[in-house]
Amino acid sequence: MADPVAVLGVGMHPWGKWGRSFVEYGVAAARAALADAGIEWKDVQFVAGGDTIRNGYPGYVAAATFAQALGWTGVDVTSTYGACATGAQAIDVARARILAGLCDVALVVGADTTPKGFFAPAGGDRPSDPDWLRFRLLGATNPIYFGLYARRRMEVFGATAEDFARVKVKNSRHGLANPNARYRKAVSLDEVMASPVVSDPLRLLDICATSDGGAAVVLTSMEFARRHAANPVTIAAVSTVTPCFPNTIIEMPNFSTDSAAAVAAPEVPFKDSIARRVYESAGVAPEDLDLAEVYDLSTALELDWYENIGIAKPGGAEKLLRDGETTLGGRIPVNASGGLACFGEAIPAQAISQLCELTWQLRGQAAGRQVEGARLGLAVNQGLFGHGSAVLAKR
Repeated sequence: MADPVAVLGVGMHPWGKWGRSFVEYGVAAARAALADAGIEWKDVQFVAGGDTIRNGYPGYVAAATFAQALGWTGVDVTSTYGACATGAQAIDVARARILAGLCDVALVVGADTTPKGFFAPAGGDRPSDPDWLRFRLLGATNPIYFGLYARRRMEVFGATAEDFARVKVKNSRHGLANPNARYRKAVSLDEVMASPVVSDPLRLLDICATSDGGAAVVLTSMEFARRHAANPVTIAAVSTVTPCFPNTIIEMPNFSTDSAAAVAAPEVPFKDSIARRVYESAGVAPEDLDLAEVYDLSTALELDWYENIGIAKPGGAEKLLRDGETTLGGRIPVNASGGLACFGEAIPAQAISQLCELTWQLRGQAAGRQVEGARLGLAVNQGLFGHGSAVLAKR
């Protein structure tokens, strides 16, 4: 079990479609996190930046880009990219740096400016790139995969379109009080069901948007943190796992699986292994959680995550939702922030923003959406090409 690392400060730039540079969003989030931590930029010894591949060379060297924008100080930097797990990887690098004794104060920043509509692969002719191939050979945008996963859930577990809509209704209510959310409007079941079908069986309000936004956290050693905060939120564990061979469940952007003809499928599937790793590292269990932030690219995928993180048995997610257990006031609120349903995707910032939400919740600062008595929270998502992402925070 690794020693804890303190989350001394958190900050965000609100999500939306602002039409400005991602650097502006990241700097705003970083300054907010520094102010929250009660320290100055010159106190930071290490910067971990989450890369954004759509924003040119500055996006590929995000840590140095943010360091330059904040003002050169000679600070050490690293930049990471793991698709939607980018932020968790940046958090993990900064955490490891602190635990190794190489620094006491690290800043983690991720920000993005996104295109209108769905994400497309980077330009060029790349027939060896699975992300390029799925568009060129299948025309398979992200919502197509979301729809296929939803259809599978209906066939295997008997989920209904109304179940998916209930997820959106829940998250829209949670996001009402979140000042950083892009969509702050409650929607009804009828409104979700009346929205246009995008990728059968999913409708427009079942699928998250693409957004601009930024998030940042200040991580420190416990010794440093105790000089600034009496009882700081801490990171108990981080998971950045990859699948085990054979991976017999299709994951974006692939459109085939490994064969299990000669080697048996692993006992723990990839998505189940993401949260399990942090539970094992921290010596906790799913029933110890007070809340979770999960990666609701679609309403149906949120239901899958209930089972992947162990708060429901396979096929039990719908009942958990219908019984109100994942709603504020329920046994295990999920996406109290409003989730991607209310934020949309700003890829390098997503896992960092999840940690921001957990920190506010564990401090008791999530006004209007507070999970009462929260002491242990999980943030989980995944990135293309088998990038697991989970962060366990406690107080």
